[in-house]
Amino acid sequence: MRDGHGAGSYALPPRRRAGLPPSRTGRGPVCPRSPVSNRVGTWCCLSAGQGLGDRPSQVMAKEELPGVLILDIGGTQGVLENLAALLKKHFHLITMKEFLENKEEMSKKIQSVFVFECRPTIDRELLESLPNLKVIGNSGVGVDHLDLKMISSFGVKVTNTPHAVADPTADIGMALMLASARRLVEGCQIAVSPDTKHFAVDWLGVEVTRATLGIIGMGSIGYKVAQRARAFNMRILYHNRNQRRKEEEEAVGAHYCEKMEDLLQQSDFVMLVVNLTPETRRLIGKKELSLMKPTATLINISRGAVIDQDALVEALQSKVIRAAALDVTYPEPLPRDHPLLKLNNIIITPHIGTATVQAIHMMAEEAIANILAVLNGQPIPSEVFPK
Repeated sequence: MRDGHGAGSYALPPRRRAGLPPSRTGRGPVCPRSPVSNRVGTWCCLSAGQGLGDRPSQVMAKEELPGVLILDIGGTQGVLENLAALLKKHFHLITMKEFLENKEEMSKKIQSVFVFECRPTIDRELLESLPNLKVIGNSGVGVDHLDLKMISSFGVKVTNTPHAVADPTADIGMALMLASARRLVEGCQIAVSPDTKHFAVDWLGVEVTRATLGIIGMGSIGYKVAQRARAFNMRILYHNRNQRRKEEEEAVGAHYCEKMEDLLQQSDFVMLVVNLTPETRRLIGKKELSLMKPTATLINISRGAVIDQDALVEALQSKVIRAAALDVTYPEPLPRDHPLLKLNNIIITPHIGTATVQAIHMMAEEAIANILAVLNGQPIPSEVFPK
């Protein structure tokens, strides 16, 4: 039976054990600042002076800990070793190799899967081979690599880590906007080139300060982008499925555009911060690019498939828009002969929105809290439901 309850009880943070939400008041039982992030955790509450990884789940033998399946430890695709050490405090780690070598025994032990950088792949064959699986804990907010309906049909829950990713992803959005506006990558290449004899006086960028930023997708990440943009005295427009509350808009000086077309026509910088869904796939195509200012820059920190990349190549080549800055592409990495890689008015980074020491650690802690909540039959901080 996959009813979300484990055979035993695995240790949760104190207020989760009590069935209470994390305290955010600063009074009574409080959620202290994370020693890693120095931010108040909204997704797990820890006893005073402790991080989630500072103590084991219970005093129990390794074989008594709930089994969690991971792809591997270390290497180019495995879970980072420091994160594996964190997981070991709460789970019996089983790598995919160990599972495949001894399916009969290991399949009974595995109650959860920790998905790191979209690995391991969750397919029907794997789900059918794990009769005691209760939860897939995704490290990251995007779950477009998971077939939620299929997973749900097996009675398995899916969780993600939205709280850990918001700040670093907003930071990379601002970094890309600034780097593109001031042509930092080109400038670095000029400065270090052995062929450079002088710096050209007509080599110019554009300013971010007082420019108009259009944010498409005003969720937690989009809102944090707006908070940062306000410090640059930017005029902030946004398009979202639902309009934010008036007080939220006023706090960052944001103006709602019911029609995305209005935002595209007015913005100097357009930043994409949406989930990848059937509705947002190729959200930005030839028509949308043609509505943008010829001096505008398109920034994508969501998913590569949100943009029609063939249309983007054409727009950049023909100067329909000034530039683009992408932390995501489709596929990743792009084929080495892809035309986007040959353009000089684009910046591409290797999907590093959450690639910080702090964010990776916080994502693992958030995923652990989610998994333990499911195994204990407690309220799940960040469950993802199929649509």
